[in-house]
Amino acid sequence: MNATTAATVLALTGLLVASCGAAPSTPGVVGGLADNATFTAAIPADPGALDPATGILSVTNTVLNFAYDTLVGMRPDGTLTPALATKWDIRPESVTFTLRKDVTCADGSPVTPSVVAENFTHIADPATKSPVYGVLVPAGIKAEADDAAGTVTLTMPQPFSFIVESAAQVYIVCGKGLKDRSLLARHTSGSGLFQLAEAVSGDHYTLTRRQDYAWGPEGVTARTPGLPAKVVLKVVPNEQTAVNLLRSGALNLATVQGPDRQRLEADRSIAKTVIGAANGQFFYHQGEDRPTGYPAVRKALTQGVNLMELAAIAAEGTGRKATSLMLEPRPCKGDSVSGHMPVHDPAAAAAALDAAGWRPGPDGVRVKDGKRLTLRFLYVTTHGQGVLAAAEYLAATWKKLGAEVRLNGVIDTKLAESLNVTQDWDVVWLPIGVALPSQLTGFLSGPSAPKGANFAHVNNSRYNELVAKASARPAAESCPDWLAAESALFEAADLVPVVENTAVVATKGATLEGFASLVTPTSIRMTKAG
Repeated sequence: MNATTAATVLALTGLLVASCGAAPSTPGVVGGLADNATFTAAIPADPGALDPATGILSVTNTVLNFAYDTLVGMRPDGTLTPALATKWDIRPESVTFTLRKDVTCADGSPVTPSVVAENFTHIADPATKSPVYGVLVPAGIKAEADDAAGTVTLTMPQPFSFIVESAAQVYIVCGKGLKDRSLLARHTSGSGLFQLAEAVSGDHYTLTRRQDYAWGPEGVTARTPGLPAKVVLKVVPNEQTAVNLLRSGALNLATVQGPDRQRLEADRSIAKTVIGAANGQFFYHQGEDRPTGYPAVRKALTQGVNLMELAAIAAEGTGRKATSLMLEPRPCKGDSVSGHMPVHDPAAAAAALDAAGWRPGPDGVRVKDGKRLTLRFLYVTTHGQGVLAAAEYLAATWKKLGAEVRLNGVIDTKLAESLNVTQDWDVVWLPIGVALPSQLTGFLSGPSAPKGANFAHVNNSRYNELVAKASARPAAESCPDWLAAESALFEAADLVPVVENTAVVATKGATLEGFASLVTPTSIRMTKAG
């Protein structure tokens, strides 16, 4: 995975992680279940190409999630559940999955261990240039199928704590799409409950229920009462429009992050739940000759900011205290943030800069060895007023400390280039939303940009040590080290978690369950009006 692609994965996955959320089932079904109805959900943007090996945006995965199965599933509380695999045997450097024998692809072909193995081999092939390689799928992975035994074994060159949990996010392609990946740009080829029937770019994507589906969790089949006959994913970029459609009954599901969430509160016909979205946070560039490459500068800049005020501004009053880089429900419980951030003290911050040799110049901007304390602040302009207000707040705060701040707002499509290719930034506001701590290691350690994925040039020896220790342990035993690794980043001011953004997931005329930002398709039950 090249550095540009890596930055896109990190930035865009985080920025769009809450594009479609999953709410708990609505308490009670007043009017009973409605059979063969249509379930309509809003998505905020067009999903683009639908090849699972190249899908990185959550809006893309929202579509794929309806048509494809994974080796294992996730319950709403984050625990694992069988899916294509009925059981798994975990070793430090490998995992063997035993597959169901009754699963068929949408075209009728069987889903065998060889089919599953080919998916992982394709992702790991350098020619594929898959953005999930090295993030969801460990670098150097090998897949070996035993069709007679009904097993597929994934082997890693070194231990990888969350290989099973990562497998829950890898969609398995089968049938015609496995033989000709070009078909997957605008079609689906999976073993899921639904298959794509119509794709109108920028408008809607319609999926129909498979009549032969018989391997869902908890015994769900195509004949289970209340399942929708169709799923329509409607592109609705404007949250105000989405709320209007939901309240009128034209939508069954919408996720709202902005101020329009307030209009949902008084409507008792709508079931609502609040979920965590991508953390609002900023990174310091530690490249050669950058002022933020000095630990004393990073810590002083952080100490000079009232993070509670900044959190309220960035999330427009709807955020929660950041406690980790991972989103709930996360496998590692605990608070890696509290007690590991510098206490707000502008006077101490100014004294620290003085001690580090950064002295105020004639115009108030600090200078050291003839170099001005100039910070280029990079942020995305298309994700609400809160981010812009946060950028302006930081600029004003750091100006009082003697830093010159140049704000550089860019649109989504320019972020990866600015972040990683041109490297024209010193501080970047970069929301992140990941389910597993292992998904971040390539961005926070290892080769630096532009050759590697480490866009901020982080070189935290304590973090590296703890990651190596955690990776060698089973998932459940590794969490204390993963959390300590996150804390090491905060103590060094490599990055600064500010706030956990939230979103309201609202449903009407249907009940459902899900994990993180994705609906569990087999859990949807359409309801009649009470």
